[in-house]
Amino acid sequence: MSASNDASSEEPTRRDFIHIMTVSAVGAGAVATVWPMVSQMNPDASVRALSTKEVDLSSVSVGQAIKVMWQGKPVFIRRRTPEEISDAEATAIAELKDTNARSGNVGAAAEATDAARVTDSLGVARPEWLILVGVCTHLGCIPLGTSAGENRGEYNGWFCPCHGSHYDVSGRIRKGPAPDNLPIPPFQFISDTVVKIG
Repeated sequence: MSASNDASSEEPTRRDFIHIMTVSAVGAGAVATVWPMVSQMNPDASVRALSTKEVDLSSVSVGQAIKVMWQGKPVFIRRRTPEEISDAEATAIAELKDTNARSGNVGAAAEATDAARVTDSLGVARPEWLILVGVCTHLGCIPLGTSAGENRGEYNGWFCPCHGSHYDVSGRIRKGPAPDNLPIPPFQFISDTVVKIG
């Protein structure tokens, strides 16, 4: 077999060039056609804006709690007193009804220690600040206990009057029909006084 007939030594022809250009043009046309359909499935700006919320905590005094809305759910932010922190830290895991931290910030298998419930998504624990989703895990009611004078239940945390669930000062279920601790949303402090939820 001569070298001129060897396929590996043939020069590309005009026909090869036309085939390559046709396939490239068809591929680019397919991408240009599909891209708008895929892009329209992304959430719009208003939905993306609701995915996170920044809250200025500079006006929250020790012992005070506030309620903010995030993704259509109430979020309780409580600046705990030293006594509340020591009570929450002293609670043994064996005393808890739900031993899971229910926090995406520390991992799915983390125990419901107070430290696990006040740790942010960067791994920094701030015991003074407790941030949790304020929806009772029994039937979705809104527990009381975010304002001064509200019934905080038997454990000085939150109380759901609908069916009698009592949560402690770390948001852990202690008594009543609710099966789970109040969940901790993803959050991180972007300064000493501003927290970003979501």
